[in-house]
Amino acid sequence: MWRDVSHEQSAEGGNCVFCQIVAGSLPSRQVYSDDEVVAFHDVTPVAKVHMLVVPRRHATLLTDAVEDDDQLLGKLLRIGADVAKKMGIADSGYRLAVNQGADAGQIVDHLHVHVMGGQDLYSLGEVSTGS
Repeated sequence: MWRDVSHEQSAEGGNCVFCQIVAGSLPSRQVYSDDEVVAFHDVTPVAKVHMLVVPRRHATLLTDAVEDDDQLLGKLLRIGADVAKKMGIADSGYRLAVNQGADAGQIVDHLHVHVMGGQDLYSLGEVSTGS
């Protein structure tokens, strides 16, 4: 179950960086904000344009979502596309990605969508399969 963190720091007692950004206790360079979603620049970008789209409600994993979350999940993707347009990368191409868990590279335990572009991105087939 996802938690509303509008007036709380997070389910983890304030340790979630994105919950702190949502609550306004940590600064961010926001490009979009409404009552359900916040989008801001990634502080450690891996592409020329790298934004994050974050639900205000805390959710660690996509697999924690329930049917009642379907509308918000769709909104995360739509806002990702809107952010790509706003950042000027929609026409040349961009990537939306969700990292689920440590093996996929999830660093912050708060569900978020990466919006990346502004350059030629590597093919997903070029990603290392590990050893």
